[in-house]
Amino acid sequence: MDDRHSKLRIVVAPPGSPPFLADALVAEEDTYLVLSPDYEATQTLEPPQKLLERATAAGSRSPGTVVVRKGIPTRILAIVHDLNEEPSWREDWVARALGEMLREAEERRFESIALPMLGTLYGSLDEGRFVELLRAALREAPLTHLRDIWLMVHPGVSRALFAGLDDFDVDLGALEGIC
Repeated sequence: MDDRHSKLRIVVAPPGSPPFLADALVAEEDTYLVLSPDYEATQTLEPPQKLLERATAAGSRSPGTVVVRKGIPTRILAIVHDLNEEPSWREDWVARALGEMLREAEERRFESIALPMLGTLYGSLDEGRFVELLRAALREAPLTHLRDIWLMVHPGVSRALFAGLDDFDVDLGALEGIC
């Protein structure tokens, strides 16, 4: 294992079972930021049409980029969908967003992040392929601050799926009883 990654631990656990408190929470998002729940938007009584108008007025983001929102934890919105495209996601967008997410995490000196399997929630990216993309992004990233990744998976995922991350410290203990 590369020395710069020797202290990185990947904990595989379901979304509702945080193994640690994360500095940042990553969410799968689209170019107009309408897929992931926005706390501020859910606290208003604005009709859906008004929310859509605000999203359109704000403009679209480029696929493969990320948007960082302040808060505790910080939210990193990974733009991996364009709802005007069919399919709405592309593998290269997921790969670029992973790299951007890791760059932001390092720049902001985050020690931990919570990461869903991007492209698999609203898209049909194969979970095994996501693991391959994550491994490639991690190997390319100059990680000095990031120590823990909570990889959020849903019950039923195969433990064998994570064999591709064998050059990192992977903790599958939280999967006991759900896979």
